[in-house]
Amino acid sequence: MRMRWLLCAPVILLPTGCGEADLRGASAQEATEMTAQAASEPSAVQECRVVREGTLPTEVRETSGLARSTRDAALFWTHNDAGNAPELFAVDTAGRLVQRVRVTGAQLVDWEDIDTGPCDGGRCLYIGDIGDNDGERGQVTVYRIPEPAEGAQTTEAASAFHARYPDGPKDAESLFVHPDGTIYVVTKGRDTPVALYRWRPSAAGETVTMERVRELLPAPRNQLDRVTAATISPDGRWVGIRSYRQLFLYRTDDLLGSGGPAATIMLGGQEQGESLVLDDDASAWVTSEAEGGGVPRFARMQCTWPE
Repeated sequence: MRMRWLLCAPVILLPTGCGEADLRGASAQEATEMTAQAASEPSAVQECRVVREGTLPTEVRETSGLARSTRDAALFWTHNDAGNAPELFAVDTAGRLVQRVRVTGAQLVDWEDIDTGPCDGGRCLYIGDIGDNDGERGQVTVYRIPEPAEGAQTTEAASAFHARYPDGPKDAESLFVHPDGTIYVVTKGRDTPVALYRWRPSAAGETVTMERVRELLPAPRNQLDRVTAATISPDGRWVGIRSYRQLFLYRTDDLLGSGGPAATIMLGGQEQGESLVLDDDASAWVTSEAEGGGVPRFARMQCTWPE
């Protein structure tokens, strides 16, 4: 069944010799053949296993981002995308709704990702209003808020940081915040190559121009290879960038330099997977929007990162 995403097949970490150009647009049979070929080098193949799988509440049917709480490691924050209210939802590790909070002073044009990062007085949540399906937004916005207190129904007033791309509007669904406070955005690759951009938040309300860091992937040939989420591990060593069916795992220094991914994980059957959280213990949390009248999904995978 399509909805049994992640349990349909093993999730394999392929060596970097099987690069992104080889994996883009691969059919299930082709992916299987690539995996079998890689298996001839056992030391290069590592397997992820699903250790928990369940659902999310229907209130967050269009889950588009995921971030671990900084006040309670057993909680995650998620949100809906375009056409919904500017709200955050806290869920526990089983996917149960714990808290629903309206973000004060924020608008929701198309929220597509969320991350934690440094701010005055500790750590905050960064919400990326960066979606742009039609490629027509003159600027995008990231909202920063202190994490809501337990039981709160509204947040403190959000700080809004606006930015524009140096080379015209881009559709993006992926954001992560470096430990030094720099905001990174990875474009979706709807019609153009997947690229990495960054900017340092300045005074709230101002509009700054992002810096284009590098191209990461050529324009996807298949919509399943469009990028939908990015995240950085708590220790800052790893960055995960995912599409609907793949996860590219980068060493942070390689991503921000010129290096390729250290590994590529194939995610089977998750056509609406749009979020990702990495832990330092090599586990990954993923969610998927409701498909075909179904329910949104939530799962944890345990992996072994490369040395």
